Amino acid sequence: MAHPLTALHRAARQVDARTPVTRDRALDGLRALALLAVPVGHWLLGGFTLSADGALHNASPLSALGSLAPVSWVLQMLGVFFLVGGHSSVRSLERARAKGVTYGGWLRGRTVRLLRPVLGVTAVWALLIALLPALGVPGDTVRTGATLVVQPLWYIGVYLGLTALTPLCAAVGRRLGGWSAGLLVTAVAAVDLLRYGPWAESVPSWIALLNILPGWLFGYQLGVLWAQERLGRPAARVLLFGGGTLFAVLLLVFHYPASMVGVPGVERTNSHPPSLLVLALAALQCGAAVLLRERLGRLLTRRPLLWLPVVVVNLSAMTVFTWHQSAMLAVAVPGAAGLGAVQGLTTVPDSFGWVAARVLLLPLFGAVLVAIGWFTRRFDGPWTAFSRAGKALAAAGSALFAAYALGMV
Repeated sequence: MAHPLTALHRAARQVDARTPVTRDRALDGLRALALLAVPVGHWLLGGFTLSADGALHNASPLSALGSLAPVSWVLQMLGVFFLVGGHSSVRSLERARAKGVTYGGWLRGRTVRLLRPVLGVTAVWALLIALLPALGVPGDTVRTGATLVVQPLWYIGVYLGLTALTPLCAAVGRRLGGWSAGLLVTAVAAVDLLRYGPWAESVPSWIALLNILPGWLFGYQLGVLWAQERLGRPAARVLLFGGGTLFAVLLLVFHYPASMVGVPGVERTNSHPPSLLVLALAALQCGAAVLLRERLGRLLTRRPLLWLPVVVVNLSAMTVFTWHQSAMLAVAVPGAAGLGAVQGLTTVPDSFGWVAARVLLLPLFGAVLVAIGWFTRRFDGPWTAFSRAGKALAAAGSALFAAYALGMV
């Protein structure tokens, strides 16, 4: 029997040899990094409290440990996520058109690939919502679980909306160049001025929603410009240093909330909808990504052992995105039922001891996610193994979960 390390090296060499020379390894590496930041961020900055009846409730260490806010600056990598998405979409649309595929056909194909895993996870959770209470799981725990599952799914809706705008983004990018991204920053700054300025009390709350499109479109538009070769190293340096300077000014002078994710009990948040601070961080991250592209590409070409996990993460992207919260719950729910209060798992996240314990639990969450993914990866590809009745049941289950989630909201 081959030694595990020998087998790992062999697998890495095989994957490396099968990778086309034209493959942009740097983009795949950036995508993998942004994807992994999602579960790590949710697992590290999200916790539970255990009520007297044994139910789990959402909590965050950021409520008591504000000094952890800089961790969210590193783990909130949506700027890079949308940067790579915009670049990939432009190139994908170009290849599709070269093959005679219409925009509608291209968009339909990308939509189906993104929605299949969503239908899978929501259909399974529709079943769990009915099954778990019968197994003695408290109703509040079920509602907590459903809330956590929904959290990452709305990004897929945003991503689909941005994907649909790809031809428009490309046309505007060709016409306006970098100004196409600069105008988005201006729009978000204007809305922030309205909702945070001295007249904020007289401004309706729905004004903040105007930031949703330009706020998340900013990184995507940078990706479009990158694919059009309109975002070179000089512009990347402007993004890096300009974004960093704006980030510091917004924090220190205008007192924006330090956390890049929502904190329970804190009314003002940066991400829902995105504030100007989110765009400043995205600019910094995207500038760094563009500047590091060539170096990262060379590293992943020379080191097959580094390239192997990048390939695995990219192939499992939707599984990681849609099921990572379920993996944490698969540990926490039995833990609460069998062990009660467990440090770092079901105790109040209000100390650095909790943080240390949670860090030690991250490999366990990862292992459970791998186990879940072994069974759920069939949702990612074409549902050829499912009968028509099975697909109809999945769609019905997904609709029931959506109704349940909307009821909670």
